Amino acid sequence: MPGMDTPSTISDPERIRALAHPVRLELLDHLRDVDEATATECAARVGESVASCSFHLRILEKYGYIERAQQRGREKPWRVRRPGSSLDARPDRAVPGSLHAVQELAALTVTREADRVARYLAQASEEPDEWLQAVTVSTAGFWATAAELRELSQEVHDLVQRFSGRSADPALRPEGARHARLFATVNPDPAPRQED
Repeated sequence: MPGMDTPSTISDPERIRALAHPVRLELLDHLRDVDEATATECAARVGESVASCSFHLRILEKYGYIERAQQRGREKPWRVRRPGSSLDARPDRAVPGSLHAVQELAALTVTREADRVARYLAQASEEPDEWLQAVTVSTAGFWATAAELRELSQEVHDLVQRFSGRSADPALRPEGARHARLFATVNPDPAPRQED
């Protein structure tokens, strides 16, 4: 999930399920992008009612993902609790329901990101050539051990470190910078199904 510095590993199924909702993921993404926002500002961005956003923001607060920012007059904005951190949901087989919760969140994340990429590609004809040439959608297949896949996963995470801090501090963004995303998954192929 989208300026990442320090991963926060989560295996608690209740906390993971709190994220496994499209509106909550949109709100979390938005708060990461803007630093802080009110429920009204969030509603305008994500296309939901203020009441719906308020409800989902309170759920995110309850499970420790966001908190109240300093009040601005009568406005009560929200912010991410750990700016710049990525959320790393990992199953813990010792915790009942953990694997299932991670599966639900991962499936929702893959669907959301695939939809986002498809929306970008659908309007690609409107993009300047310099941006089109900067985009890649690729896949690769290779043989690796579990240890090598863990190492590769860390390397993929580390790739975005050179951009850290730019979400929270606009002064760090070079002229002409746009918000971008890296969507990657490192996983082995599924085991072949055993025929009866």
